[in-house]
Amino acid sequence: MNHGKLYIISAPSGAGKTSLVRQLIAELDSLTVSTSHTTRPMRPGEEHGRDYYFVSVADFQAMLERQAFLEHAQVFDNFYGTARQTVEENLSLGLDVILEIDWQGAQQIKKLLPDSLSIFILPPSTDILQQRLRSRGQDDEQIIARRMRDAVAEISHYDEFDYLVVNDVFEQALAELKSILIANRLTRQRQQHHLEPLLKALLSQ
Repeated sequence: MNHGKLYIISAPSGAGKTSLVRQLIAELDSLTVSTSHTTRPMRPGEEHGRDYYFVSVADFQAMLERQAFLEHAQVFDNFYGTARQTVEENLSLGLDVILEIDWQGAQQIKKLLPDSLSIFILPPSTDILQQRLRSRGQDDEQIIARRMRDAVAEISHYDEFDYLVVNDVFEQALAELKSILIANRLTRQRQQHHLEPLLKALLSQ
């Protein structure tokens, strides 16, 4: 069976990464997003096991000791991690897997799995990024100011990624993300196995 591809998608908070990934999953088959573990509190509308696995700090530390994470990081005052077993199982089934992680996690994954592809989503401007953060209605001004400062730090690592996508017009950004995934599904390495019967028939003349 053809092995899936691992994609890292990173962005500063408010750039629209989650909405883009959700729509990408809806429109492309054989694609899944890895659900991360986190110690942060659940937000309104979120669901355990869908958005994140919400765990205690003690449980997270226990998983760390078992080396259960492919990557982990501290973001703001909380911990996040990607479980190794789930990712490896999905890839072995031939599914493409998306990791929604920050630049720290991306660095860890790239060291462990250098064949993974990384995509960074940029906001069209700092003003629009700030508007998007405010429109959520989830954070006070102090938190928003901190997120804006952290956005600059996050964006400064753009040159460590394979692809850059600007989320100005949602539909265009989505089309660009789809084009990256579809193009990588058409590489000789991936197509060769899938097209083996056709290639044999074409070469048997």
